[in-house]
Amino acid sequence: MTNAWNDFNDAKQNANLIPKGTIAKVRLTIRPGGFDDPSQGWTGGYARRGTTGSVYLDVEYTVLEGPFAKRKIWSLIGLYSASGPNWANMGRSLVRSILNSARGLSDKDNSPDAQNARRISGFADLDGIEFLARIDISKDSNGEDKNDIRQAVTRDHKEYAAATGGHAAPIGYATAPAYAAPAQQSGYVAPQAQQPTYAPQAPQQAAPAPAAGVRPTWAK
Repeated sequence: MTNAWNDFNDAKQNANLIPKGTIAKVRLTIRPGGFDDPSQGWTGGYARRGTTGSVYLDVEYTVLEGPFAKRKIWSLIGLYSASGPNWANMGRSLVRSILNSARGLSDKDNSPDAQNARRISGFADLDGIEFLARIDISKDSNGEDKNDIRQAVTRDHKEYAAATGGHAAPIGYATAPAYAAPAQQSGYVAPQAQQPTYAPQAPQQAAPAPAAGVRPTWAK
């Protein structure tokens, strides 16, 4: 190793990639593409249409915690491809896992509440969502390695509980406040004050004094 200022053969190769398999909390941000198709529910200008006619979400993931905090990963979530449904199905699968991760759902939970939590009113619901991601490595358009996210970590996996402090709690889902049950009314009703059933006796009045010079009848 020479470390000569003009000889870079012994310089380290680019090691800027996050290791494959790293679990990290990330925030998803959609980079608007300006393409809408109301018949598909694609509104708000979030989707992007490529030169081949494919439609996708151009997303940026920001790592929020840990040794790779503030690092960014760029990827695509497929919505439509003229070559077939596979790309769109992969995109739908990823979004399902993101919602499961963000909202603390088991993938096996098919209760009405879980099904409702997997529905969105539009792409705006995904913009800014936070979840646990398993970071992968794929190839870019030039054949170079790049970080990618293809899977979210849900509460079915032990990594989820470890990353959320030992309990499977929602990560990025704004839940409603805990329901407070109304105070129960006691069945006991205090009786109202009642008037006594007896008639109070009128106070006794003193006997009138006898007139002057008259001896009372009770005097001996």
